[in-house]
Amino acid sequence: MPVQVGAGMPELNGAQQLPAGADPAYWAGRLSVVRQFARHLQTIDPACEVPPARLLPYRSRRATPYLYRPEEITALIAAAGQLEPPLLAANYQTLIGLMSVSGLRLGEAVGLDQADVDDRHQLLRILDSKFGKSREVVLHESTMRVLTDYGRLRDRLCPNPKCDAFMVSTRGTRLRQNCIHHMFARLVQTAGLTPRSPSCRPRLHDFRHGFAVRTLLECHRDGLDVQARLPLLSIYMGHVNPASTC
Repeated sequence: MPVQVGAGMPELNGAQQLPAGADPAYWAGRLSVVRQFARHLQTIDPACEVPPARLLPYRSRRATPYLYRPEEITALIAAAGQLEPPLLAANYQTLIGLMSVSGLRLGEAVGLDQADVDDRHQLLRILDSKFGKSREVVLHESTMRVLTDYGRLRDRLCPNPKCDAFMVSTRGTRLRQNCIHHMFARLVQTAGLTPRSPSCRPRLHDFRHGFAVRTLLECHRDGLDVQARLPLLSIYMGHVNPASTC
């Protein structure tokens, strides 16, 4: 991939921006691979030219959170209920419901072991999560009833699981995040949810955003001091500091 370098910014010969019409992130990623290869080749052939870092720069943009309406969450849970076999349906109904009312990260939800679900004290124990932080997440009694019901169904349909996970696959193994993302895309389509903009599409992580927003709005409606409660919400969600929660 030849690059002409002049006194100012390098000029493109056109090959770096193929295929035409592709996303700039694709062009930047493609050139990054070439750049790494050229750096390696330069150790063998000093005449090899390395494309400069300022060529085709690209900074990724954070997605706009998709804040689910209550009826959309209901539609997703209903779509999950149509899955077969029954344990698969229960997995996704429980996962979507739990994430929407607790603000858990996906990795935290699938990482729960049976011993981490304390129905006596109505809480979850999140161990060694992001940044190595652990915490306890208190749940509403209605949420705990759903988790208890799921546990009974899991024990009946999968009496000999291969792991200690709270939610297990139909093979008795811990749920895999890549499979969950793939299935969630199907459920979004079945439920009839559509993107609100190119950067605002339904994602699993957006349940976490929605939980934070709803909590702050409820504090405001109840006349509570929102700023004073931000540290509490930050701890509940496992953030490093309140600035990550705002």
